[in-house]
Amino acid sequence: MTRLPSTVHACLLLTLVLALGACSGATTTTQEEVQNKQNYKYGSVLGGEGGMSLFGDPKRSDQPQGGGLGVNSFLWRASLDTLAFMPIASADPFGGVILTDWYAPADTPGERFKVNVYILDRQLRADALKVSVFRQQRDGSGTWHDTTVGTTTASSMEDTILTRARQLRIAQGQKD
Repeated sequence: MTRLPSTVHACLLLTLVLALGACSGATTTTQEEVQNKQNYKYGSVLGGEGGMSLFGDPKRSDQPQGGGLGVNSFLWRASLDTLAFMPIASADPFGGVILTDWYAPADTPGERFKVNVYILDRQLRADALKVSVFRQQRDGSGTWHDTTVGTTTASSMEDTILTRARQLRIAQGQKD
């Protein structure tokens, strides 16, 4: 049997001591601490009970209350409806961010598009929406290169989303 060098023994002993030391960091919560947390309502920079929200004031009566989305539900649904033809890479309903993956239209396989939608408010307003559109073209060797997007493309997409959001709001009003 071979003997391990003393540095290996020291490392093993140090690892064991650190592992056991980590176990002692556990704390218990007293009944008084639990009661204090229940009595005090914590605010959040992103909204919730307490202070001012980045997406609006949660105490205002013209905004949706309770659980659900962190942004305007009509803008959220309209954005998803408008981008339904593109693959969605990521969608965060609480942060109001929708990111698509690259989409290549069938009639122009040498170019592809990507769209990012940011919903910035809980109210249905034109300035509560920001759309960024990215475009790439393929060169002769098959490599994709960034190219410019028309100046009105993003604003046209914003208008489409806002129109759809208004339609959804009107349709919901008629059901009530």
